Amino acid sequence: MLCSTLTPEQKDRRIAACSDLIATADSDPDVFKKIVTGEETLCFAYDPATKRQSAAWVRETSPRPKKLRFQKSHVKTMLVIFFNWQGVIHKEFVPEGETINAVYYKGVMERLLNRIQRVRLGMCESGDWFLLHNNAPSHNMTIIKQFLAQ
Repeated sequence: MLCSTLTPEQKDRRIAACSDLIATADSDPDVFKKIVTGEETLCFAYDPATKRQSAAWVRETSPRPKKLRFQKSHVKTMLVIFFNWQGVIHKEFVPEGETINAVYYKGVMERLLNRIQRVRLGMCESGDWFLLHNNAPSHNMTIIKQFLAQ
């Protein structure tokens, strides 16, 4: 959404949210180290041999080899990934034919928590961390809110 299309109320809410974030960062310089970000993205498969075929050693006087154009594959899958300032914590590909609904996302959250317990022990012991994910409908369902509230 472009800023010019925001209502004055939306602009005021964004200013207030940014001011709160600045105040939080001023009082706790490590606040950004406590954030675990989650994201979903669509990934297209490609044939790695295609790029390899276009790479070749040639002499300076030889004609340049023809580069093959990258084409998006019809094979695509959804990647769900969570990371913090130290790097990737958990990632998984959504099985073909599966959709990310509230029940599936709850399973993802359970696997994320298990992974945090294994790879980010300090976060788990302190319990002082935040989950940042977008406003997708599956993230806002009651089952997810109840799970996260625990």
